[in-house]
Amino acid sequence: MLKAALNLAARDDPRITNASAWKTGLSRLPEAEPPPNKIISDDTVREIVAAAHEMDSRFGLFIEALATTGARSSQLQRLEVADLHDGDSAPWLSMPSSRKGRRRRITRYAMPIPASLAEALRHLAYGRERHALLFAKSEGERSRHLFRRLAADLGLDSSVSLYSLRHSSVVRQLLAGVPTRVVAAHHDTSVPVMEHTYSRHIASVGDSVVRQALLDFSGRQQ
Repeated sequence: MLKAALNLAARDDPRITNASAWKTGLSRLPEAEPPPNKIISDDTVREIVAAAHEMDSRFGLFIEALATTGARSSQLQRLEVADLHDGDSAPWLSMPSSRKGRRRRITRYAMPIPASLAEALRHLAYGRERHALLFAKSEGERSRHLFRRLAADLGLDSSVSLYSLRHSSVVRQLLAGVPTRVVAAHHDTSVPVMEHTYSRHIASVGDSVVRQALLDFSGRQQ
């Protein structure tokens, strides 16, 4: 975060010409790159979603959408009624991209969702204008507050947060053998970021793929 702030200051102020000073200095700090949020099992994700629905239906739907899509809270908060496409057996969302990094313009990409989530979102959107927001702008902050209560009630590790649902979605798809490029596209990130953040999980997928191509000489003559 500090490095990002310094880089932004350097881009906005031409008098700052010593960017290499903090790029070199910060790289020497131990554990300069924080580990990702805790990865949680599918059973725990289901438990979280069920508990969220019991706590509050609106909160439950927001958590279910986060867990299903792996999107950021800020992306869900920009979803409009018109972004829901559920007219056939393969419903999907026109998911808004984030403004992370240098992005300024919001684009949209297709995000497949299960029929159950599409039906719940259709009920949420019923009777509203096409350009109305599906979720309130305040839903992200409200959900973070409620999630802390939910996590405490369930006895979850303190490192589990809303963002753990996103990380767990990424890892779930990697372990299912979904190509890294596809996982990156569906989570609005890049392959280099994926490889840096989830390298050990990617390695475990690679191990199973390579193992299928190994020659086995167990039938050789003794």
